[in-house]
Amino acid sequence: MSLLLAIFYFFYFSIIGVYIIFLPKVLSMSGYAASDIGIIFAAAPLVRFIVPFAFIKGLKINVTSFNVALLIMCLSSVSFYFSLDNFYKLLFSNIFLGVGLSLVLPYIELISLKHLKKERYGKIRLFGSVGFILVALVLVKFLSSANIALAYLLVLTFTTSIAAFIIARKADTLLDKHEDTINDIDIVADWKLWVGLTLMQVSFGSFYNFFTIYETDHGISLDMTIYLWSFGVIVEIFMLYFQGSLLRKNLLLILQITTLVTAFRWFLLFLYPQNISVLFFSQALHALSFALFHSAAISYLYYLYKHKSLAQQFFSGITYGFGAFAGAIVAGYVYELYPKYLFLSATFIALIAAWFLYLWGGHKKNLFL
Repeated sequence: MSLLLAIFYFFYFSIIGVYIIFLPKVLSMSGYAASDIGIIFAAAPLVRFIVPFAFIKGLKINVTSFNVALLIMCLSSVSFYFSLDNFYKLLFSNIFLGVGLSLVLPYIELISLKHLKKERYGKIRLFGSVGFILVALVLVKFLSSANIALAYLLVLTFTTSIAAFIIARKADTLLDKHEDTINDIDIVADWKLWVGLTLMQVSFGSFYNFFTIYETDHGISLDMTIYLWSFGVIVEIFMLYFQGSLLRKNLLLILQITTLVTAFRWFLLFLYPQNISVLFFSQALHALSFALFHSAAISYLYYLYKHKSLAQQFFSGITYGFGAFAGAIVAGYVYELYPKYLFLSATFIALIAAWFLYLWGGHKKNLFL
């Protein structure tokens, strides 16, 4: 199972590499305004936010719904070929891709945590980072047209779906446990935690959707920008491999510290968008602001709630869904109206996220795991 999970992560995050590194640039080259790009890339996260609530209303998290999500994901990747010239067709393609993504990764994450436990999770998850960096280094050499990026998206999506289908077949009873029958998730009562986690992802809207555009607009070459992306993933891989001992510590404290580090990271990008040394240093902080934060967050929620599968769905939907949706919208309009202050706005959002996680710190559900 570990090998299958490693293969899935490798190809799944290769898709993400194409999606967040190259597609914004492709749309910019195709004549879309920054606000249009923000709206288009906000569609999939918005759907990821909505979908988990369907499970509260009776939709079951099982192999059938998972396989339907894989089919939707494949069909949406095909539809991109026929959508690039039309804003609304492209928007709907992204929406259906969001439906697929909103189900696939949380399901696999739960399987990983059950099979691997939090200490070994990073050593398998790092293969996703390897896939991300390889597709970045390869595609930058061949990105002569939008169709090339879309071809990569199509092939990687189908390959990912095959690996995910096999994993689901081997773990088809994993989620049919009594622990998942009791919904103890109260987002209203635990709002400080969820606001903090979500705002952290809102702050990433500037980075994921506009970092490539931001740096190339400041005179940094596309090749160098890809090297910056790649370096961030290299340190991410390093953290994922060695983070096991850290995840035995206070998980909430890790979340608070990594959120503050993220605010500092965005502030550096605001102050020094053309300083290569500072840019590489800021990318080194990706080890904390993404790798360690993500692993600590899913582990914290895994132990915090009894309904573990729904907790992962909500984490994906609310933080990476609504958070990414709001982040894309905010970043799109900030970059269109006040491009100089793109990462300054991200800095303030990350600081507010850290404040809410600090406020949550005194809650009785604080964990030291």
